[in-house]
Amino acid sequence: MMDGDLLAASEKVQCDPVLEICGLHKEFVAKNKKIVHALQDVRVKAMRGRVTGLVGADGAGKTTMIRIAAGLLVPTSGSVTVLGLDSVTQTLKVQSAVGYMPQKFGLYQDLSVSENMDLYADLQGVPRAERPKRYDRLLQMTSLAAYTRRKAGALSGGMKQKLGLACALIKSPGILLLDEPTVGVDPVSRRELWKIVYELVEKDNIGVFVSTSYLDEAARCDHVVVLHQGQVLLEGAPREFMTKMRGRVFEVAAVSAKSVRRLYAELAAESGVVDVTIRSGKVRVVTEKEKQPGIGFLVPEKRAIKPVEPSFEDAFMAMIPGSGHHFRQELGGRNLADVPDGQDDAVVTTQNLQKVFGGFTAVKDLSFTVNRGEIFGLLGPNGAGKSTTFRMLCGLLPASGGKISVAGYDLHRSRARARARLGYMAQQFSLYGQLSVKENLRFFGKAYGLNNSRLEHRIRWAYDEFGLKQWQDKMAASLPGGYKQRLAMAAALLHEPDILFLDEPTSGVDPFARREFWLRINGFAQQGVTVVVTTHFMEEAEYCDRMLIMSQGETLAMGSPAKIRELACSPDNPEPTMDDAFIALADGAVNMDGGTGKKASPEEQRS
Repeated sequence: MMDGDLLAASEKVQCDPVLEICGLHKEFVAKNKKIVHALQDVRVKAMRGRVTGLVGADGAGKTTMIRIAAGLLVPTSGSVTVLGLDSVTQTLKVQSAVGYMPQKFGLYQDLSVSENMDLYADLQGVPRAERPKRYDRLLQMTSLAAYTRRKAGALSGGMKQKLGLACALIKSPGILLLDEPTVGVDPVSRRELWKIVYELVEKDNIGVFVSTSYLDEAARCDHVVVLHQGQVLLEGAPREFMTKMRGRVFEVAAVSAKSVRRLYAELAAESGVVDVTIRSGKVRVVTEKEKQPGIGFLVPEKRAIKPVEPSFEDAFMAMIPGSGHHFRQELGGRNLADVPDGQDDAVVTTQNLQKVFGGFTAVKDLSFTVNRGEIFGLLGPNGAGKSTTFRMLCGLLPASGGKISVAGYDLHRSRARARARLGYMAQQFSLYGQLSVKENLRFFGKAYGLNNSRLEHRIRWAYDEFGLKQWQDKMAASLPGGYKQRLAMAAALLHEPDILFLDEPTSGVDPFARREFWLRINGFAQQGVTVVVTTHFMEEAEYCDRMLIMSQGETLAMGSPAKIRELACSPDNPEPTMDDAFIALADGAVNMDGGTGKKASPEEQRS
């Protein structure tokens, strides 16, 4: 075969479709007998040797499409061909030919790593003679070889993620279907998963079809499909979307670090603006039209505004129709608790905090303070001890040693009194799915000691503040992800707490819900509510006044976002992102003083 023939053959393999969706419709019948059109006339192709990304707001139909491609749902009409197999007439063959990783990783929590892999090998019909070699490669690829006897339920989030991927790859699939594979895991685990995925694409020439709510991940895909209300809105290479946004993305510098969040709120309330975020200490603005004329008048120092190169995230936020998605914050006028005069007094204090489980020390000598009206981030890799710390701060878990004070109360002696002053929003929102929105609010209100007219007043406030009135009779389980988040936050704020504890509040919700969430939190903090938050979205750490990054139960770094980013500065990367800083810290490439191994003093940590 001549060189030209080899090239042509290679290109043919690369362009071979592994998934073809033509005229796909999927309908569901709701409990009220109403027909829900989840997918409408969808036409999509995913190619071998390429990563195809699927993005969209909550309820766009992403999970439905992937489940149909995996042979787990039957389409109402249209055709879906996977590796040349019809998903309806050859369902079992499709299921055995694809690698599928659902949102919750599809693991059996009470089985060990090895037992989970054996179960998937049995289900996929992998011959026993082939398993040792296959297992060795997967365990090496995912760095799980040392944990084969550990139960899946005892693994960290990142390790569960990698085990889920290993189970999906048990039988060398021609296509890998990933449904939100990186939700709830830290940036290091995200990086490791994508490294594995791209190695598979390059070495095994498989096709990957992945849905994601991380738009930076979508930007690294070869091809992206944007789904909106069950229909394909646009598709193409990420660069194509970004090129069209030139002249519509600006960076605005605040007068001081303390005024960044105020500037962010002001710009978010302006007409002609479709997206506002905080990035690297500046406010990033996306406008409806090219060179929006009004933006220059929003800040007295016009020299502080400059156009910047668009990202895929900018393009995504601009292309989705605004109705029902883009949240506008009304500045001022909130009826929250009265804000005390002293804004710098500590409302959360820990000193040499420790937590021991048997012979394992989960938290070691942790000391920090959080001031009134401050947004304080508690970050770290999966398994770092931040969830344990968070639960101790909320009074849900007793400390083994050290001092801990919340809202002026010693949690060793006055845990119940302290809990009455705080609001808690759990990672899975802790809602009662079989109760309506109204019933959930009544339940949580009474649990917080609200009764009669006071309770009714606060429920009306929740309806108005979070747009929940139209959903008041809907069961919580049936709400879209963004509205579950709103309801959970409303329930946590009903009793007007001084301190709000938020455990990964944006995990699993779309970019619109995340932006709405941070605008609301920013407004609450400006009125004196203290916020302590954990998150795996490192760009969200930019909204914090200060943060503590943990590793193995200890303080890895503490300070403002600017201080944390500075730790990762280098000649090769003079302007690191928060992701860069987090990964450098987690990998041990830098430490709190930039590399000498000396920890910062308490005074330096407070700066």
